Amino acid sequence: MGSSEISGFYKLTPAERLEKVKAFAGLTEDEVKTIESMGGLSLGQADRMIENVIGGISIPLGIAVNFLINSKDYLIPMAIEEPSVVAAASHAAKIARVRGGFRSTSTPPVMIGQIQILGVQDTSSAKERILNRKEEILKMANNQDPVLLKLGGGAKDLEVKIIDTHVGPMIITELMVDCRDAMGANAVNTMAEAVAPMVEEITGGRANLRILSNLATKRLVRSMATFDREALGGEAVVDRIIEAYAFAAADPYRAATHNKGVMNGVTSVVLATGNDTRAIEAGAHAYAARAGRYSTLTTWEKDDNGDLLGVIEMPLAVGLIGGATVSHPMAKVSVKILGVRNANELGEVIAAVGLAQNLAALRALATEGIQKGHMRLHARNVAVMAGASGELIDRIAEAMVRERKVRIDEARRLLDEMISRGKRSPAEQ
Repeated sequence: MGSSEISGFYKLTPAERLEKVKAFAGLTEDEVKTIESMGGLSLGQADRMIENVIGGISIPLGIAVNFLINSKDYLIPMAIEEPSVVAAASHAAKIARVRGGFRSTSTPPVMIGQIQILGVQDTSSAKERILNRKEEILKMANNQDPVLLKLGGGAKDLEVKIIDTHVGPMIITELMVDCRDAMGANAVNTMAEAVAPMVEEITGGRANLRILSNLATKRLVRSMATFDREALGGEAVVDRIIEAYAFAAADPYRAATHNKGVMNGVTSVVLATGNDTRAIEAGAHAYAARAGRYSTLTTWEKDDNGDLLGVIEMPLAVGLIGGATVSHPMAKVSVKILGVRNANELGEVIAAVGLAQNLAALRALATEGIQKGHMRLHARNVAVMAGASGELIDRIAEAMVRERKVRIDEARRLLDEMISRGKRSPAEQ
């Protein structure tokens, strides 16, 4: 495996880029064909994944380059329709390489399964009875998945909490399940349903919901990187980035957009690898509000050298087995391109991408503004919407950006003008 630092990757044609990725990841000809076919998902395969299938929708798959995470090079598949995201992540990763790249760590892949018990008068006593029979409950849970147990996973612990609600007090029994390389929803839900009757018998109450939580606070990933101040544009840029972060940390309205930038990177890799984007996003935003007020998933500060230190921490319940990760042809190819060995490594890579994306957005906001780079790419889409094709797309896009009029009416006017010019002879022009 070579370096992910590929100079001028964006200047190559799609075919040339694919050739680079093929060599980096050791892709087969069939895997290359899957990429070229925009995902390779047949109607029959789609029909087995969800209900009422009539077709599919393609999302562009880009490759972020330059990523060095825990001293290992990665090419990052990112499935996203928004312009500038892949380029921004690649540029941020290049800056991070100056100081050694990203350093990521993660906790064991533990998910939480919840059993809701209602109708208990003496909740404190019932809680104690549940805890006294903890080992018996865990044994029953683990009987549901002997394969997971054999792999070193399974139900590892049990916690009980009492909550007050507008319909009365509830006892919530929580199973802590090590899911190994799976996201874990099916395993955890099966265990929760299996032990619910025992918890009912212990408490004398009634079990209602038995399901995992997507606020995976036991399955956290942390990534950090130092960004060289000169590579960022100097001390003033570092200060402006920290000021922008301080705004987000103090104001939930800004924090929501700050975290949206993080999730641009996170969700695109989650989607590319066939993982559950909704679960990841729900967990991320809930984690951002864990202190009782919505805030940022990242922190930024200046280190003793005047460089910028960024840290991200968030729950990332992603897997490499089960679901679309193994049933979708493109997801399997994306995982191969990444070259990750287990679910923890996948989470550590995704967190680094989220941090890179956040840095890129903050730097753009603190310097030229977010629109300059974004609108340059958006202008191409507007030109296509106006009916442009071939070289006219780039010509119209460049003209709109130059005049700062990236609008559909302006694109149509320019298209009509260019077509009209093309029909006239050189002498007439």
